[in-house]
Amino acid sequence: MHIRRAVSADAEKLSSLLNEIIRAGGTTALETPLSAAEFADWFIDGEFPLTCHVAEHDQSLVGFQSLSLYGDPPKGFADIATFARMNPRAAGVGTALFPATRAAAEEFGLEFINATIRADNVSGLGYYAKMGFETYDRLVQVPLRDGTPVDRIKKRYRVEAGHHKKPDA
Repeated sequence: MHIRRAVSADAEKLSSLLNEIIRAGGTTALETPLSAAEFADWFIDGEFPLTCHVAEHDQSLVGFQSLSLYGDPPKGFADIATFARMNPRAAGVGTALFPATRAAAEEFGLEFINATIRADNVSGLGYYAKMGFETYDRLVQVPLRDGTPVDRIKKRYRVEAGHHKKPDA
């Protein structure tokens, strides 16, 4: 799997990947599909994104991971978002992306990476736990667009420059 920084030209394919996940429902807090231009603004080159990496496998984009300052997080924090293609599913996308995101967080001098995950997103909760994120808060009964209340679990990863080695290092 090849990891690289996302560029504006990726927005159309990545918005398509994300919109498939949004339409499937049940894993992301995002409920409205994004146009390519909205995707680029939210994740690649708008006011709030710090970095966005893509994973490519067999000449195809199979996922992405971003760090963003959207929503005015506390100083030293940025929010992470991780998405992997649903069909066909590619194993290990998030695990492959995280070292690049962690390195970017170090470069930006972040203290923590924050992940806010729907409580019903079992695979997302498992992924972030596996990456070393620890639960520190819970937002109770946050309503979805249709009014359904779903808790959000807040997990954070402490960024410590130099304390993490890439598996192949």
